[in-house]
Order: sequence, then C-alpha cells, then structure tokens
Amino acid sequence: MLSRYLSSKYQSLQVYTPGEQPRDMRYVKLNTNENPYPPAPGVVEAAAREAGRLELYSDPVCADLRDALAARYGVSRENVYVSNGSDDILYFAFMAFAGGGAKAYFPDISYGFYRVYADFTGAEYRQIPLREDFSIDPADYMNLDGFIAIANPNAPTGMALSRAQVEAIVASNPNHVVLIDEAYVDFGAESCVSLTGKYDNLLVVQTFSKSRSMAGARLGFAIASEGLIADLERIKYSTNPYNVNRVTLAAGIAALESDGYNMENCRRIVETRKASAARLKDMGFEVLPSSANFLFARKKGVDGGMLYRELKARGVLVRHFDAPRISDFLRITVGTPEQMEALFGAIQSILEG
Repeated sequence: MLSRYLSSKYQSLQVYTPGEQPRDMRYVKLNTNENPYPPAPGVVEAAAREAGRLELYSDPVCADLRDALAARYGVSRENVYVSNGSDDILYFAFMAFAGGGAKAYFPDISYGFYRVYADFTGAEYRQIPLREDFSIDPADYMNLDGFIAIANPNAPTGMALSRAQVEAIVASNPNHVVLIDEAYVDFGAESCVSLTGKYDNLLVVQTFSKSRSMAGARLGFAIASEGLIADLERIKYSTNPYNVNRVTLAAGIAALESDGYNMENCRRIVETRKASAARLKDMGFEVLPSSANFLFARKKGVDGGMLYRELKARGVLVRHFDAPRISDFLRITVGTPEQMEALFGAIQSILEG
C-alpha cells in the first residue's frame, strides 16, 4: 500500500517486475539471464584490492574505465559513458531524448523497462507490434518523429536485426536519437558500435552483466557521438556524479583485461544454447531463433504458466510473462550443460505426469 504522501504524478505508475530471487530452497536458476560462469579471477582480485579504499569517493569521470573501453572498442574517451548498470543509461536516455511529452517508439514485446521509463519521464509513446513470427520489422521504424529504443537482440524473444537493418533505421531518422540496447550482443548478434562514428544520432548501450559475468556489480556503458555522451553526462551530474563505485570501476577494468576469458565463456554458452534448442525441439517445443544467452520456447497444448509453476516446484526457475501473445512461452536462461540437463529432466517429468 502506497503512502498518502506519494506525488499523484507517480501513483499510477506500472512498475517493472524483476526476475524473482527466492531463497526458500536451492534452485537451478535459469530465470534472470545471468552468466552461469564466474567472473575472471583478475576481476575478483581487483575488486578485493579496491575494497580497502572505500573511505574515498570513486572517480566521477570514470577516466580509467572509459579509457579501457575506448581502447577495447576503437573510440575516444569522449565517446564513452559509464553508469550504474545499463538500466540507468536507458532511464537517462528516455529522460534526455523523450521526456516531457516528446514522442518515443519501441516494440510491444521487448524489455519491460522501456514502457516504465516512458511513463516515468512523461514521454508520448507508441509500442510497435512485432511481426507474427515475433521479429522486428525495420520498416516500422523508418522516418518516425521521435526517440526510438530497440533491444538487439530483442528480449524476451532473443531475435536480432542485422547491422545493415539497424543502419537503415538510424539513417532514416537523422533528427531523432536511435538507442540500440545491446545487452546480449556478445552471444551472436552484430554490434552497431562501429556505426557510432558515422551517425551522431546513434546511441549504443551495453552491459557487463551478461557476457562479463558481472550482474551483481551493476556496470553499464554507452558508446555514441561526443554530443550524445555530453547529454548523458549532463543528466548524471544533475543527479548522482558518483554513480559507479570504486570496487565496480576496478572490476570493470580487470574484466576488459580478461576479455579473452569472457568471450570464451560466451562461446561455451552459444554451444550450449544450440544443443539446448535442439533438445527442446526434440521434446516438441517451438523455439525462436536466439542470438542471446536465453531461449524463448513454448509447447503446443501446454499452458506456459502451469509449466513455469511445475518447474519451480521441482527446483528449476525460468521466466514466464503473463502477457497477450506470449503467455505460453517460457524464457529460459542458458546455463551450464549440467543445469540444462536438470531442466530437461524436470520438463520430461512434468510432461509424462
């Protein structure tokens, strides 16, 4: 129950629902798209060293991490923005480029925070329906009159646009910012970072949560033209200049120094994804083509909510969205081969029962 003091402006907000984190038993956790492999050893060591300096504020400029990211992606420090998770960047982007009644466009089936941020910042938004096969039609995003946000690969479907398709969207909207949310790009999609030097209206957002095993550290970054980065910095310095802590900054630099380790883990996850998709299809599931670290699947004649609940009762957590068109689907994080075997065993038990 809300208090009587909450501003009327926020009383009707429909909030984002994060993946559940129950503690009543030990689960096989395949519901929040976390990386099943630990961060590189150097990341843990760097974080431990920096933990002894917590009496000092972190660097508000995030200079060392921005320099490391710039070197990794072939841009300049001025083209890099760092924040407390990519969600913060998405929020700031909606605030900066769609807030106060400006127009915004994003898919109807996508990351749930887009609608939340649009509501929160007062954007006039339209959710564009996916095709019947759950893919994004690039033609729907050509020559629009407002801010555009697209997750690529999309979530929860896992389906991706090509770089050429994204470029066509960006080129057709020269007077508006196009945000491409690449949270899952390292698992098989084409990154559009290389296009940021060509288009000053393209904002590419990534995260350390998925491919670099740092979901608990909360670290995201954006790459864009110097002007767009300055816009985000303006919002940051009007809210929380120290928005990335010392430990996370150190861990982020160490993660980039260990990117060979991270990308090898991504390769392992892709291999497990392919094998798991084939296994689910053999069990009679429809599985959408995924370029992410999760699968979106349904079985004809089987209620998605029931399957989610029965899996949870057997100690396996997956994500279920009770929404039109996708209520029979489950979003399944790709875990280790052992975790996936536990999933398949539980599914088989349920179907046989």
